[in-house]
Amino acid sequence: MSYAGDITPQQAWDILREHQDAILIDVRTEAEWRFVGVPDTTSIERPTLLIEWVDGTGARNPKFSEQLGEALAGRGAESPVVFLCRSGQRSANAARVATELGIAPSYNVLEGFEGGLDAAGHRGHEGWRAAGLPWRQS
Repeated sequence: MSYAGDITPQQAWDILREHQDAILIDVRTEAEWRFVGVPDTTSIERPTLLIEWVDGTGARNPKFSEQLGEALAGRGAESPVVFLCRSGQRSANAARVATELGIAPSYNVLEGFEGGLDAAGHRGHEGWRAAGLPWRQS
């Protein structure tokens, strides 16, 4: 692993709540943000940044690193950055790339926003929403 670590949704919330300068970055697609929902960190006055890792077709966002750098310009050198996607795969890649760019500590949220598929092929039994953490429809 080349980033700070994999954390549970609750651990992500705790980092965001306990560190004034912590930032959550949701790397899902625009369609996921619009139709599935997004984490709501307004109650703890933390930003949730939305930067696609891939687009709706699955093509990698060629401007990810540039957009990440712009979004995090001026952040403190030790400010935690927490990456979240649907199930923890894209966000692991994003945390790795961020670390390679010198953005650390960067964490990956295991289970993501919705979690993996269950035996019936459905999502939602694990992840940010299932943990009862704040979220909203966008």
